[in-house]
Amino acid sequence: MLELRGKKVSDGIKEYVSKELETLTFVPKLAIVRVGENPDDMSYERGATKKLKSFGLDVASYVFPQDISDEDFKKAFKDINEDDEVTGILLLRPLPRTINEKDIENMIDPKKDLDGISPINIAKVFAGDTTGFSPCTAEAVIEVLKAYDIELTGKRVTVVGRSMVVGKPVSMLLLKENATVTMTHTRTVDLKKTCSDAEIVITAAGRAKMLNSDYCGQDAVMIDVGINVDENGKLCGDVDYATLDGKASAATPVPGGVGTITTAVLAKHLIQAAKMR
Repeated sequence: MLELRGKKVSDGIKEYVSKELETLTFVPKLAIVRVGENPDDMSYERGATKKLKSFGLDVASYVFPQDISDEDFKKAFKDINEDDEVTGILLLRPLPRTINEKDIENMIDPKKDLDGISPINIAKVFAGDTTGFSPCTAEAVIEVLKAYDIELTGKRVTVVGRSMVVGKPVSMLLLKENATVTMTHTRTVDLKKTCSDAEIVITAAGRAKMLNSDYCGQDAVMIDVGINVDENGKLCGDVDYATLDGKASAATPVPGGVGTITTAVLAKHLIQAAKMR
C-alpha cells in the first residue's frame, strides 16, 4: 500500500510559493484572528505561523478575549479587514456564541478570505468558479490526489461527511475534476457498502477509526481528513489505518497526511490574494 504523505505535496506547494514571491514587490501578510484560548486553535495557529514563515511569508496574530462583545469584535475585525497591509485573513472558528459568526462571514473581504467562509466564495466553489477561495482542507484533498497522480476523471468517489468545511466543498471540487461523487454521512444507510463500492473514499466524519478495511474496496484509495484522539489518547483519523494493508492501494496517514497540506494551501491562497491586488 502506497502511503500518501503530505510532506511531498507541501514541498511542491512551497516551490510554487517561492517562485511567485520573486514576482511580487512586497511580502504578503496573513492575519490570523483568534478569540479565546482554545488549545486546538492555538495549536493550529502555531503550526500555520511556522509553516508560512518557513515559506517566506509574513504572519501576524490578532488575539481577542473569550468574553469580547459582539460589537467590539466586529469593530476590531472591520479594522483588520480594511487594513491595506493585510493581504489575507484566517479566522479561527467556531467563535464564541456571543459573537454572530454569520455576520463575520458576510463582513470578510472575499479577496482576503483565504479559507473560503464568505458566502461569495462558497457560491463560487459551488459554481465551479476558480476566482474564489475554497476551504483549505477541501483543496488539500485535491492537492494530494493530484500530487500522487491519482486519476479523478470518471472515478467513483464516496465522500463521508457533509460539513461546509470539507464534505460539501470537496464534493464540488471533485465534480469539477469530473469525478462521479456520492456524498454520505454518519446516518447513511449501509455506509459500508457505499464506501466499499467506491474507487476513492474521502472521509471527514470526525469519528475515530470509524472506517476499517470493510469500508474499503480492493485497491481503493482512502483519503482520511479526520483528526481525532483514540482510546489511548493518540492522534488518529476516521480510518483504522492499520487494517488497510493488503486492501487499499494507497492511503493518507494521520498524522502526516492531509493535515500537513492544509497550511501549505493557506500559503498558496495568500500568494493568490497578493496577485489579485
